[in-house]
Amino acid sequence: MKEKVVLAYSGGLDTSCILKWLIDKGYEVIAFIADLGQNEDLEAAKQKALHCGASKAYIEDLREEFVTNYIFPAIKANAVYEGRYLLGTSLARPLIAKKQVEIAKKEGAHYVAHGATGKGNDQVRFELTAYALEPKIKVIAPWKTKEFLEKFKGRSDLIAYAKDKGIPVKATASKPYSTDANLMHISYESGVLEDPKNPPTEDMFEWTKSPKNAPDKETKIEIHFKQGIPVKVVNKEDGAVKEKPLELFQYLNKIGAENGIGRIDIVENRFVGIKSRGVYETPGATILRAAHMDLEGVAMDREVMHLRDSLIPKFAELVYYGFWFSPEMDLLMTVINKSQELIDGVVNLSLYKGNVNILGRESPNSLYNKDLSSMDIAGGFNQQDSEGFIKINAIRLMAYHEIGKKTGAKHG
Repeated sequence: MKEKVVLAYSGGLDTSCILKWLIDKGYEVIAFIADLGQNEDLEAAKQKALHCGASKAYIEDLREEFVTNYIFPAIKANAVYEGRYLLGTSLARPLIAKKQVEIAKKEGAHYVAHGATGKGNDQVRFELTAYALEPKIKVIAPWKTKEFLEKFKGRSDLIAYAKDKGIPVKATASKPYSTDANLMHISYESGVLEDPKNPPTEDMFEWTKSPKNAPDKETKIEIHFKQGIPVKVVNKEDGAVKEKPLELFQYLNKIGAENGIGRIDIVENRFVGIKSRGVYETPGATILRAAHMDLEGVAMDREVMHLRDSLIPKFAELVYYGFWFSPEMDLLMTVINKSQELIDGVVNLSLYKGNVNILGRESPNSLYNKDLSSMDIAGGFNQQDSEGFIKINAIRLMAYHEIGKKTGAKHG
């Protein structure tokens, strides 16, 4: 009997050629297509996989799970990699790999395969997840296989192979950039974007309007949170209400895109040590992160916030590097969830020409005390106490600078 391999399949040139190459190598190939809201004809991709020789082809709707178990936890953590990237691709890969392993178990397959290259991050994300969830699984990564690399030195070789094998392709030898889409974002990289001085052209963007062409009128909304999770969105302009997680997130993507929100153009550091340039559209998550952070300002204790904030870079790094299913991520997630127990309330926002503006917030667990913070109300705080507070904090500063005077060291 032929060994079975479950291939993460997109229907594109690379994975279609890989599917056929695996069959040529003597494997029985089962194609797995993940529906993550990429707005593509997945049924056509399934038929293409079968046409190319796959014995079976699965389409798995993972959209709800993606929002509730991956996107929302990242929002709770305010996760952003290197200060800017909201991790759209990084969050999707462990879910895809998790489902791929589940199908492999169901089908009795000892192998899984993917089309990620040896230069990128996705190879790590797919393979770390596979090994974590099924230690005995074997991974086939053609773009790290000598035989495959010798046969396919570039895109033109893939196109020629596809034509020879009767694989229908739309690709041409030249391509201005490559894209990856899911519910959370669309990414653009490679091609003309590989020169970081080249600006992206307006016709590249598939979701968002240019802020210049966005409506001249604000869209005002309110977002309700419960323990750091968005549970309701209300459009103050037309009264639309969205409460189900998937529907809520899709709606924020829609109105965010209409208002030109969520575009970034960055050069980032890949896990393998290579810098890469990426352009992203992430409208819904951009809105949610801004609202969530604002609500925390009124409902989260200062020291809890500062400690949690110190963990955000590590959380984002773990997601980006592919360690979603790791003991350190379990630990961080426990801390994040604990920090969110009192993050309940409503944030009012205005969406306007690429900007997310906070208009106000309220929480039943608010730590804000108007009497304490007011300049016009004397009660609740004896301002004379501040004199001793400052003097105590000044003790070590005075000692530090006295030493400087004696030694001649310059401070400040």
